[in-house]
Amino acid sequence: MRTANASKGASTREAILARSYALACVHGLEGLTIGSVADQVGMSKSGVFAHFGSREELQLATLDLGGELFIQSVLVPSLREPRGLPRLRAIFARWAQWVRHEQDGGCLFLAAATEYDDRPGAIRDRLLRLESAWREQLAQAVRLAVDSGELDPETEPAQFAFEMYALALAIHHDAGLTGYEEAAARGTRAFERLIRGYRAAPAS
Repeated sequence: MRTANASKGASTREAILARSYALACVHGLEGLTIGSVADQVGMSKSGVFAHFGSREELQLATLDLGGELFIQSVLVPSLREPRGLPRLRAIFARWAQWVRHEQDGGCLFLAAATEYDDRPGAIRDRLLRLESAWREQLAQAVRLAVDSGELDPETEPAQFAFEMYALALAIHHDAGLTGYEEAAARGTRAFERLIRGYRAAPAS
């Protein structure tokens, strides 16, 4: 019985988080309340509170879920590609697809960065940790492209990752204003120019 109750509790928590994430994509983490999520899942506020002891705990768990979904959608499939430029291109292509968000309202992380960039606290700290981990994943993919001889040995991985990140932000920004297809096409062309700028010189 205890196992069944634990399984039911975990399923309920997952359902709450799924709706919380969907709401946050539209309204931001600041738009999340115990009441709004309870309405979405058809529960009482006390029922949601039993799984998340505070609004901040709900926000943090929602941010963590977003991070997991992002990694599973963007990084994990890309790791199947060969190390070097094929993997970097795969990461960028899936990242560009991730920021499409035509149905769910927007990227949770971009909204959170705007909301909490100047607000110290647990949520900002968690956001920084997730962002830093992603930048390091990008930098590692760049290092592998350097090791494979495809990028110049003088390439600074953190700088390449910064520029790659900037292009993803530009796609997300333009997608909502001028349409996703054009934004993604321009972003992909810009990414290829970025690669050319860092390509290793041909052997003499």
